[in-house]
Amino acid sequence: MAEHESLEFGKADFVLLDTVSMEEFMANLKLRFEKGRIYSYIGEVVVSVNPYRAMNIYGRDTIEQYKGRELYERPPHLFAIADAAYKAMKRRNKDTCIVISGESGAGKTEASKYIMQYIAAITNPNQRAEVERVKNMLLKSNCVLEAFGNAKTNRNDNSSRFGKYMDINFDFKGDPIGGHINNYLLEKSRVIFQQEGERSFHSFYQVNVYLHLCHFHSSICLVTSINDNADFKAVADAMKVIGFTGDEIQTVYKILATILHLGNLTFGVDGDVTLIENTKQVSVIRDLLSTKEENVEKALLYRTVATGRDVIEKQHTTQEASYGRDALAKAMYERLFCWIVGRINDIIEVKNYDARIHGKNTVIGVLDIYGFEIFQNNSFEQFCINYCNEKLQQLFIQLVLKQEQEEYQREGIPWKHIDYFNNQIIVDLVEQQHKGIFSILDEACMNVGKVTDEVFLQGLDVKLAKHAHFSSRKSLEFDRDFRIRHYAGDVAYSVVGFIDKNKDTLFQDFKRLLYNSSNPVLKGMWPEGKLRITEVTKRPLTAATLFKNSMILLVENLASKEPYYVRCIKPNDVKSPLLFEHERCRHQVEYLGLLENVRVRRAGFAYRQTYPRFLQRYKMISEFTWPNHDLPSDKEAVKKLLQGCRFDHDVAYGKTKVFIRTPRTLFSLEEQRAEMVQRIILFLQKVWRGALARRRYRRMRAALIILQAYRRYKVKSYIREVNRRFKNVQSMKDYGRHVKWPTPPKVLRKFEESLKSIHSRWWAWTLIKGLSPEETLQVRAKVACLEALKSQRADLGLQRDWEGNYLKRDSPDTASSFTLISSMLQRKDKFMRVLFSCNVRKINRFHKTENRAVLITDRHLYKMDPLRQYKPMKSIPLYNVGLPLLFTASFRTFKNLRLKYNHGDITGDLKANFSFNLDIMT
Repeated sequence: MAEHESLEFGKADFVLLDTVSMEEFMANLKLRFEKGRIYSYIGEVVVSVNPYRAMNIYGRDTIEQYKGRELYERPPHLFAIADAAYKAMKRRNKDTCIVISGESGAGKTEASKYIMQYIAAITNPNQRAEVERVKNMLLKSNCVLEAFGNAKTNRNDNSSRFGKYMDINFDFKGDPIGGHINNYLLEKSRVIFQQEGERSFHSFYQVNVYLHLCHFHSSICLVTSINDNADFKAVADAMKVIGFTGDEIQTVYKILATILHLGNLTFGVDGDVTLIENTKQVSVIRDLLSTKEENVEKALLYRTVATGRDVIEKQHTTQEASYGRDALAKAMYERLFCWIVGRINDIIEVKNYDARIHGKNTVIGVLDIYGFEIFQNNSFEQFCINYCNEKLQQLFIQLVLKQEQEEYQREGIPWKHIDYFNNQIIVDLVEQQHKGIFSILDEACMNVGKVTDEVFLQGLDVKLAKHAHFSSRKSLEFDRDFRIRHYAGDVAYSVVGFIDKNKDTLFQDFKRLLYNSSNPVLKGMWPEGKLRITEVTKRPLTAATLFKNSMILLVENLASKEPYYVRCIKPNDVKSPLLFEHERCRHQVEYLGLLENVRVRRAGFAYRQTYPRFLQRYKMISEFTWPNHDLPSDKEAVKKLLQGCRFDHDVAYGKTKVFIRTPRTLFSLEEQRAEMVQRIILFLQKVWRGALARRRYRRMRAALIILQAYRRYKVKSYIREVNRRFKNVQSMKDYGRHVKWPTPPKVLRKFEESLKSIHSRWWAWTLIKGLSPEETLQVRAKVACLEALKSQRADLGLQRDWEGNYLKRDSPDTASSFTLISSMLQRKDKFMRVLFSCNVRKINRFHKTENRAVLITDRHLYKMDPLRQYKPMKSIPLYNVGLPLLFTASFRTFKNLRLKYNHGDITGDLKANFSFNLDIMT
């Protein structure tokens, strides 16, 4: 079962509908489409509704969500079915195939692209260059085939007008190593005719943009949403990547241009002679085909016929010439398309692969083929397409029914018979030998004489008039139609063109013309042109027979593989992402057999799962199975779980799987699981958070231990380094002042400051411990001065002795006068010694300056006039100076005094007192 989605999105798997009815099916399909859920399941079948808008559900993140997961583990998606096919191929060594079906515009081509994209994304984990090259070529081949095989129709801008089946080969490691493409029934009539509003194949418009040839046809330059210029560049790049040579690509363009020029050819009559009216076109065609102009003109106007040994040239009528021209254009395009497919196969096919050496070569097939459709005027091509869909629908029902029956038988579960519509009767109506429509058509084509479509219709009336699914022309409004009651509905076909399209006649003259081209690529496309005119050849198989044979081979190929299905639905005709046309979708559901598929899948049991997988999803519901059981087997554990939930009456136990009858039981299990998951999540969160906390604590503790050990190591390393550097400082001349301190760890920065302080104090003590008392006194005075003045004076005279009596030393001219006066004062005042003397400048209150001298003794302070032989002007006893005041003055006052002293601004007694105190401070 798909990952449980809220019921607001409907049922992800149609098998889980409460009631299997068309109304319930359509209501669920519409609800999911409106909620943006474009994918749903029917068991292992993907139902895809074209969203008609870009959806962000195909990126790398989405790919990773589905890689290696089971179908039921994630919401429905194309990637899930692609992964299931890949796992079956890789794990079980089985060839698988993915069959994509639906009507034109339902999204089949896009689905095949996404499947290829997914397979390319999940393979080659070792990034081998050769595998990458193969994957790139496989992806690029889609681009080329779309350009040459797809066209814009009134229902789809990129409608596949051919069927495509691609085999992707994988080696034993699961990596792609090559591939092979089969193509079916190209709608080549589109080359010469399109319905109003439609286009021919994309390749014509792309080459027109490249060659600027918009004058060829009125519909050639039809404006659409398609970017032909960008597409042309993408196709040209893809062809180079795949391996087309430059000459091959140029030949492709020449053939396309030739077909366009053929469309411009017109024929006229001059008497009994048929002429080409615009002969300039012939010379252009001659150049493009690398042949002779007369040969081109002859092939267009004449037909060479061999009657026995005689060879005659029969001139065409204008009608025959036009038919030949159109037949040539269609045949050239068909040969070109088949050559492109063959050329791609030559490049991408597995080469030099020996299973005995490299292991078994396994395959995933992807079938993207046209869908069943009903038009106003259904042609031969649409008849073949609808037959193809009948054939595939028959295979689908048979394989699904067969798979179900085989699974029930393997598991030992009784199988309930299901009535279903077996469309083998319709397939036989078309393909049965001698009685089928194809056989009747071939018989009509082989009749001698003029054979018309009406003759073919008469043959149908005679042989099939009583068939339950055939209506003759007599019951229809027009004589040209017949009707078949298909599985998907009644379709009326017009027989006009059936004979010509089935014969698919191309005059041998054209084959010889193209074979004789000097262009080797073009020549190789027409090998039968080498036959001489008189050589008798077998009648070629008709188009109907070729198509029937290819379909039989295709079905046999698909039946030999394990199939997976994608059923595409087109929600509306106006390409709206919002509109869901109920009747249109209902019709598609009917012809795709989706409801019948649900009934087959629901034959008795809505859900089945292997015991281990079932336990893995639901074991938390029961105490006997959570977290692990100790019962003899998983089967017994599942029984115990379901008995505990009281669902034992609604289940059956197979050999390897449990089968649940009604969706209600499954939803109940899902509800119980969802409830338990919340509790488990909370428990797991608690346990996990505890585990995270303990882990975080252990890491932090370990980090702390490491940090502490590291810090101890750094501290010890620092101490050892300091000890090593300062070990012999006592014997050093400067006692270690030159030693550079090692850089400390952060934790020891303050400790380093203390160490430096201790060393400085030791160094200072070592220096002064040998000084005399006089030297000690002077050093202390100098220290006091240094502390007092700090950085206010550049030179404090610290490197010389402080004498105190500076007048005697600094003024030798007047020293005798000063000595005489000082001796006189000593005798008079009886002082013991001169403490300080110096010249000062006095500034009075009027800011006028005068030179003075200051003499300080141990008893007096004298102010002298140096201009008058130092005559004392004033004498002040020291006890009147206010010595205690100077020592207790605030720092601010002392600083101001110091500044004035430095600048020579202290006057009179203040300077004398300051100088005296400074000299005797210690």
